[in-house]
Amino acid sequence: MVYRAIGVMSGSSLDGLDIACVEFETSGGRWKMQVLAACCEPYTEEWTEKLRSSTKLAARDYLLLHSEYGHYIGKALNRFIDAHELQYRVGLISSHGHTSFHLPPMMTGQLGCGAAIAAETGLPVVNELRAMDLAFGGQGAPIVPMGEKMLWGDHAFFLNIGGIANVSWTRPDGSVAFDICPANRVLNMLAAKLGQAYDAGGAIAASGKLHQALLAQLNNLPYYGKPYPKSLANDFGTETVYPLLGNSGVADTADLMRTYVEHIAQQTRRAMLMMLSSGGLTHAGNQRMMVTGGGAFNHFLVQRIAQMLEPLGIVAEAAEPNLVNYKEAIVMAFLGVLRWREEPTVFSSVTGAREDSVGGALWKPR
Repeated sequence: MVYRAIGVMSGSSLDGLDIACVEFETSGGRWKMQVLAACCEPYTEEWTEKLRSSTKLAARDYLLLHSEYGHYIGKALNRFIDAHELQYRVGLISSHGHTSFHLPPMMTGQLGCGAAIAAETGLPVVNELRAMDLAFGGQGAPIVPMGEKMLWGDHAFFLNIGGIANVSWTRPDGSVAFDICPANRVLNMLAAKLGQAYDAGGAIAASGKLHQALLAQLNNLPYYGKPYPKSLANDFGTETVYPLLGNSGVADTADLMRTYVEHIAQQTRRAMLMMLSSGGLTHAGNQRMMVTGGGAFNHFLVQRIAQMLEPLGIVAEAAEPNLVNYKEAIVMAFLGVLRWREEPTVFSSVTGAREDSVGGALWKPR
């Protein structure tokens, strides 16, 4: 059986709308996939600000933005389909949308109305991918482990360094995963102080000095001591971590970036120790870790993470560029296919929900 679906993802780093058209083939319970086309449509300054400030809106204005953003996504998808000559070749769209609120297990909010996307494209649309898991008492995050297990089973560990860094471990007795710490969202905010959109290759951070007292403050934030399953909202980075950096007394931005890179690396090691110990292990046995997300292009950050994990028997390596850039959009497309097939999209072992669930609302324009 062959399915062609488009996955759409807007990450917390607000760099743009990631779109991937993927062909999935299943045979004998195994899945294969091929990316037919992919792109990132950068946000204008206007859209960046609309999404960044969405949590401050009154309820009426928030719902208006939800609809407006859905139509925006639909029009972006139409341009993508036209540019890559995908007319009549796509059967389904699966849109994650842009996370605004995330307050598990009570609620989660992803902007981007599925009905508006369906109306613009004329195609069936799956969205609200996290909601059912929350209804079953789960964190609703991370939701990519299902795709990781089914599509890239030759890796045991997966690290995604986006606005928030998260990690997962595909184990025979059930996958486990959780959010580690804010990552690109904070690093990009620091880079903006120097007039840069991001720290290319990690060069700025590599030039800075490590401040141990600030590092200790960061590492002692209460979230890191909590057991998993657990997940983070975007505002942990913007309203807790970034102000802590700003009030630290460290004046040099490069020093702040160097210290924060070390924080991400140390918290990644801490997360892996927590995972391994839950399985009764102290060493992973030289298992591979796929590193994706925009942070995989931060060579200095990946180098520090790899150095931290090597003694634990974990070989961390950046994926090939297409996966680095579009892994989450690819997985969103896959989750849409699973929803269409009415198969589970979320592991309860990851989210802490009462049971696995078939997540996603389905909008059929005709």
